[in-house]
Amino acid sequence: MDELHRIQQAIRKQKYRISIHANEELADDLLEAADIEHIILTGNIAHRFTDDPRGTRYEVLGETSDYRRVYVVCRFTLSGILLIITTYAE
Repeated sequence: MDELHRIQQAIRKQKYRISIHANEELADDLLEAADIEHIILTGNIAHRFTDDPRGTRYEVLGETSDYRRVYVVCRFTLSGILLIITTYAE
């Protein structure tokens, strides 16, 4: 299974968690959890950051349902849960 498919599967199966920081960023950009889901399910991996000792981070670029381009940065925890670390709009 490729990385994007694994990330999308975590979203589909609701096996993800949104960090406090990501929730703050969502509020700042007037986004909701549904926007994160849409971005990941329709977006693509823009960057991989492999130098993090906690695991590879993925920056997924996609659009919200109202066509805003947004990045979602995420990684898998040791228990296999997808952690949404932060989000930011272009």
